[in-house]
Amino acid sequence: MASKSVERLLNVIMTIGSRRRIDRAKLFRVIPDYADAVSDQAAERMFERDKASIIELGLPLVTERDLFDENTVHYRIDAARSGAVLDLTTEEYTVLLAASRAWDTAAAGGAARRVRAKLLSLGHDADPDLLRRTPRGAVESLPVLTPLLQAVVSGNGVRFMYRGAHGAPTERRVEPWVVGVHDGHWYLHGWDRDREAPRVFRASRIESFPAEAGTATRARPEQIELGEVLERMLDSDDRDSALLRAAPFKALSLRDRAGATLEAETFRLPSLPRPAVRRLLLSDVRWLELLEPATWREELAEVLTAIAETHEREADLAARDRAAARPPARIRVTPQSGDHLSRLISVASYVMSREEVQLAELSDALGISEKQLITDLQVLFVCGDMGTGWEDLIEAEWEHGTVRVRNAEPLRRALSLSAVESTALLAGLAALEPAAGQTAQVVESARAKLLAVVEGTAEPSEAPEVPTRTDIAAATTADERAARTADRAEQVLAAVHAALRAEPGSEDAELTIRYSSADRAGTSVRRIRPLRIETVGARSYLLAHCELAQGERRFRLDRIVELLPRRTAMSRPEPGDGPALSGRVEGEVWLRLAPAGHWIAESFDAVELRDAPGGEDQAEAGTGFTYARLVEPVLAPLVDAVLESAGAAEALTPDTLRNTIVTVARGGAVRHIQ
Repeated sequence: MASKSVERLLNVIMTIGSRRRIDRAKLFRVIPDYADAVSDQAAERMFERDKASIIELGLPLVTERDLFDENTVHYRIDAARSGAVLDLTTEEYTVLLAASRAWDTAAAGGAARRVRAKLLSLGHDADPDLLRRTPRGAVESLPVLTPLLQAVVSGNGVRFMYRGAHGAPTERRVEPWVVGVHDGHWYLHGWDRDREAPRVFRASRIESFPAEAGTATRARPEQIELGEVLERMLDSDDRDSALLRAAPFKALSLRDRAGATLEAETFRLPSLPRPAVRRLLLSDVRWLELLEPATWREELAEVLTAIAETHEREADLAARDRAAARPPARIRVTPQSGDHLSRLISVASYVMSREEVQLAELSDALGISEKQLITDLQVLFVCGDMGTGWEDLIEAEWEHGTVRVRNAEPLRRALSLSAVESTALLAGLAALEPAAGQTAQVVESARAKLLAVVEGTAEPSEAPEVPTRTDIAAATTADERAARTADRAEQVLAAVHAALRAEPGSEDAELTIRYSSADRAGTSVRRIRPLRIETVGARSYLLAHCELAQGERRFRLDRIVELLPRRTAMSRPEPGDGPALSGRVEGEVWLRLAPAGHWIAESFDAVELRDAPGGEDQAEAGTGFTYARLVEPVLAPLVDAVLESAGAAEALTPDTLRNTIVTVARGGAVRHIQ
């Protein structure tokens, strides 16, 4: 059931909103919690908190003194300003609704929960065709995000327990400058008070609910690009333009950086720092050879040889068994009355604007269970205008699966979005962008309106941005990409969107594609029927029925390298020289991770972590290893991640995985040994 404060707030809103205005003395008499308070001072404090909650909710509560008696205070909800919310087209509302679904609202906390409910209160109907074609995005949903976003907006500092890459959690005191998404993960960038320097924090490594730590004293830089900040962490004075030889239709991201054709045998990357290039090449080393610079080539061979030698030795399982299990972070989040109140008002507004709604439809729209929705309706049923007695309560019914709400006109209003809630939606929009395609213009117009909310009256272009996909492209810029790369992506997206719009069962609803898989050499030709687009982190996928596989399959959009005539014969890739890394690793995988490899545990959703003090080879640094247990991870990306870590990760079990890593690493080393 709802908390006592939620029922009181709902009654206050109904009582004030049901009349032109109400004076303070009468309001205090008719609201039971105020009338029964232990003292006048207690009632005053309670009401001041309630006023703040109502204003934060987005309702235009106005306080006025009587013209003839200054001691009399009146309250009203400004009907003229009730519509002062986002002025959205149906298309913009649809993409924002899709953006709100990028959050796992059960885990994300207040801002994400309120956003979805407030969008429903706007009274729009989504375009079902556009909603079906809009990609389903996904961004990390973490309870720590709401206080971090709030701190950026309010200009306050925060303190929290943070587990860095090198050890146990420590308290950090930070003045947040930017909270944004990069490659599907949230980061905080700000001024670290203890270290007296700017620092970047991965939000998923924050292990306590951020608490306020006073007003920020350090001036926020005028221009901050999160992507550039993260890129500088891999910067180096040792920079050069690498010349590569790669298999046709492979190493696609590197070809995009170089602006190379899909079948070019050799191509050159733009000038990049050595650490960044090494990491990029190791993650795609199965398909390429670095030709120059020669010194970088030698280093690559040494790293791959060391990885192979590590995995040829017997795995040290005894050290894993001695390591202490890391307790999961328990971040206690107190349910906020504003979250529940937003949903209650939105339920009433949504139903009254449509007269009646099916219970299943409404619960799906809100992202809650039918049981929770019925609980909300029961709360509405006992609330109303307290100034006219118990006869004037809200009428709510849900018999036979049909919901009706009456006598709740003061709740039939749109709730405006706060700057924090708008920022949450901006992050959701960023999750849609990899596959926005023909909806890109709608996404941009919706973003501009949200940015105006974030900055109040500022022009949208002056607002601090949640980085877009262009902003966060690592180690390159848009003008370094060849026109053919952009053309290919647009052609694929346009064809996919056309197929999604087509009549099911028609020829127009099918595509024939050439697909370059990450787990084997060569390409395949497949006839597919697109079902929907999904995004996970920075990756976009097409869920489609595949005629060749006789079932549903997920295809990475950037690996669809060519659109072919409909009647092109289907084919599977020819066996290559290297190992085929298809499917998942059966059972569980244990990894030993040095600090530089901790990102692998997060990327593969480790189900168990164990921490151990460092061995002799790490004693000087004072760091330890982390042991991570994964359950049936996908083989190819795991092998690539171990290689990308440049020795910071070792696969301990199973032996078949260790042998595969040895084979791939040795093959890469041989290609780079003079």
